[in-house]
Amino acid sequence: MPGVPAIDTAARRCAAVLAVGLLLPPVLAGCGGSEDTSEGKSGAARDVAVTARDRLADGGTLRWAVDAMPATLNAFQTDADETTDRIADATLPALFTLDSRAKPQLNRDYLESAEVTEREPHQTVVYTLSPKARWSDGKPIGLADFRAQWKALGGSNNAYWTARNAGYDRIHKVEKGDKPRQVKVTFARPYSDWQSLFTPLYPRPVMGKPKAFNDDTRTRLAVSGGPFRLKGGKLDHKADEIALERNPKWWGQPAKLDEIVLTAIDQKKRGKALARGKLDLAEIEPPVMKKIVAASDPRRDPAKNPAGNNEENERKGEKKAQAERKKLRGYAVRRAYDPAYTQLALNGASGPLRDERVRRGIARALDRKKLAEAALDPAGLPGKALGSHLRMFDQDGYHDNSGAIGEASRESASALLAEAGWRGGPSVDSGQGDAQEDAKRDDSTGRAPVFTALTHSAAIGHAAVLRQVAHADARAAKTAEENFSEDAEERLKTARASMKKAEKAEAALGEFLGGLLRAEGGLVRKKEGKELELRMVLPAGDGSKEIRHTGERIVRMLDKVGVRAKITQVRDEAFFKDHIASGDFDLALYSWPASAYPITDARPIFAKPEPAADGSLLIEQNYTRVGTDQIDHLFEQAAGELDERAKRDLIKRIDARVWATAGSIPLYQRPQLVAADKKLGNVGAFGFETPRYQDIGYVK
Repeated sequence: MPGVPAIDTAARRCAAVLAVGLLLPPVLAGCGGSEDTSEGKSGAARDVAVTARDRLADGGTLRWAVDAMPATLNAFQTDADETTDRIADATLPALFTLDSRAKPQLNRDYLESAEVTEREPHQTVVYTLSPKARWSDGKPIGLADFRAQWKALGGSNNAYWTARNAGYDRIHKVEKGDKPRQVKVTFARPYSDWQSLFTPLYPRPVMGKPKAFNDDTRTRLAVSGGPFRLKGGKLDHKADEIALERNPKWWGQPAKLDEIVLTAIDQKKRGKALARGKLDLAEIEPPVMKKIVAASDPRRDPAKNPAGNNEENERKGEKKAQAERKKLRGYAVRRAYDPAYTQLALNGASGPLRDERVRRGIARALDRKKLAEAALDPAGLPGKALGSHLRMFDQDGYHDNSGAIGEASRESASALLAEAGWRGGPSVDSGQGDAQEDAKRDDSTGRAPVFTALTHSAAIGHAAVLRQVAHADARAAKTAEENFSEDAEERLKTARASMKKAEKAEAALGEFLGGLLRAEGGLVRKKEGKELELRMVLPAGDGSKEIRHTGERIVRMLDKVGVRAKITQVRDEAFFKDHIASGDFDLALYSWPASAYPITDARPIFAKPEPAADGSLLIEQNYTRVGTDQIDHLFEQAAGELDERAKRDLIKRIDARVWATAGSIPLYQRPQLVAADKKLGNVGAFGFETPRYQDIGYVK
């Protein structure tokens, strides 16, 4: 979902080469009881227009929006992205696909069976391939392809520029099975996520030589093994779209569509592209969702509601607006939880946040449910606070381990911060009301008289007037946008300018008020004469508006326990490289994609940083720089655990300890909003589920 900075799937693949002093809470000691299959069900796992194949017409083109053209067609390179993955999903073998609960399912288009046949002395997996499974050049999919992919990704040959080796580096040998069409894989060390391997599977010519792997596959995919193939077999980096055509050599149920055209289009332009009928399927932001919903509301249609007509509707552009409204009525908005979560990251490498008690105090000060509601309610999704780093809502095995952080309350947070030596701050008995309610109280700090005096000041009046003007301009802009008025863009610019003026006045007032409050009652906590101030880094781009709103809400929550957080906005392109990856932040908000295989994919995110020979810190993908030996040990134990029940319990234990270290505080799953042509079947907001590309089509 756009609007929230996210580590993309390419970063998740690669391992970037870039001591807890307190006893852990008792909850961490348990290994879990019986499986609770109902926990974590949200009702928003997916939202897809399920349609039987016999109701779909043969033919047609699907124009599917993507964020950018792929930098490579090789899903195992560091700069592979979501578009790379989408192409691979449609054109290459996937031995296991995911259902809506992120459970791996045997893909019978390629496999008759796949099972662990031995556990001792070495784990052995036998794949029995479908006799029909062939590459588009006519060659059978088989042993040579498996062996070449293992050799390329196993990590033993540095000539291959791979993003990840996890799992493949545990394989001892790949050989022919006992029966025809069987491939036997023997592991040197057990690997619990073995179902993640050989998906996607590339043909031997791609994996067999370093040059083909490193260079040729960036732009060429001459051979297909899926229901679609890359049209022309070559990627044109100068173009803004890439076509996938029906694979005539596909042995399974034939693709209903003639083509899928992946079109690179910026999020900010998707609303207009949809209104002009230039897209059939696109992930969108809440403002575009609202326009689509409004277009189907007769109360907002001037043609059907004459009382709503005004001068704007009589302008010469009204005919165009009506046409755009008609186009938008042809789309349905599909809503689901995205398989990704937004977190508050706390940099534990330096400053006050090196103290685990401070990090946990900050975590306890957050009302994560309110943060989730504020972010998800506008998207029409349940506002639920996420309770796990390793499993998302609806994911098989989800368990809320947030209790490991301790009681989430202002009193508990204040007590922990005071224990860490940061004293002063607001009175812990001031309740859970907002600043205005606190202002009415005549407590011993003398804050009420200060608030009372300021309430009647010209400064507050000026800021309030500017805020009212900004809201009025925003309402006018929204109305113009929903009615497709010609001056909608101009009104939007006016609203933004008004809002900036109001925010500037309020910021100045906040600084003034903060100074008075600190002078009156010690609002900010102090230790050895130094105030507890933290720097929150957020991206400044237009697409990151919601994440900044979440940051502002967090700042207000922390202020209530005497922690002063100041927001620093930075350019989007510099956010990760210059700040998150380099450690130039105290607090930050960004998102991680979730995984069906968290033991493999989440380990680099929470691995304990280690000192390098040159004095630098090797952090892999652990940008919070917080980790423990025990977390590392549990990940290693889980990676080799073949018993599903035992693996589930280990994941719970890992997550509870990650919560307790308070380097990463999950807030909520991001919304996944998709605009889909109402005539399309088997598309929508898929969540975790792997699309079945051959079943996507237009209803007869």
